[in-house]
Amino acid sequence: MSGDHRLQIAVLISGSGTNLQAIIDAVDAGTLTVEIIAVISDRPDALGLDRAKRANIPVIAINYADYAERNSYDARLDSELKKLAPDLIVLAGYMRIIADATVNAFPGQMINVHPSLLPAYPGLNTYKRALASKEQHHGTTVHFVIPELDAGPSIIQYRVKIATNETEQTLRERVQLGEYLIYPQAIQWFAENRLAFENGQVVKDGQICAAPKIIDAHE
Repeated sequence: MSGDHRLQIAVLISGSGTNLQAIIDAVDAGTLTVEIIAVISDRPDALGLDRAKRANIPVIAINYADYAERNSYDARLDSELKKLAPDLIVLAGYMRIIADATVNAFPGQMINVHPSLLPAYPGLNTYKRALASKEQHHGTTVHFVIPELDAGPSIIQYRVKIATNETEQTLRERVQLGEYLIYPQAIQWFAENRLAFENGQVVKDGQICAAPKIIDAHE
């Protein structure tokens, strides 16, 4: 971003917030030049909210269980995001599907990290599914969010070779280490005006990216 204005981001979480912590650590280290203006969770007991509080980041807990219907919850989340008016919305282990109206209200301003090498294995249980299919590789993807689930164009991926003795837990741990590297990187590209979402495509450094950048784990 130009001048003294730092990219303002809102981070959405549902759980322990390890990706949030990686983002906070990158900000503290000076490698990520953004301001986290709020952390929002659909669960008031999410451990990630404690991480935000320790970092003096404002938190907003919107307890999904308090709403009789999804539409009411969606409207509250939409209202909170519009009040915040962040430059970028970062989904970091947020386990709710964002309403189409909210996605469309922030075109090209919402990104997610998904634990698979998209377009393979959208949705849940990606580690189990990859192992059951005897894949050679698995990984994680940072992508722009569009109304279709996990279908937005990919920005960057981290890829690991699946070991012969791999379990869901060991694979998850190895893939998550990659998430902590590539998510802050993608956000920083956005902060430097090097990354954009135009006409349904990823544009980086002024060039349309037909495929995401792939970072291979050092085995």
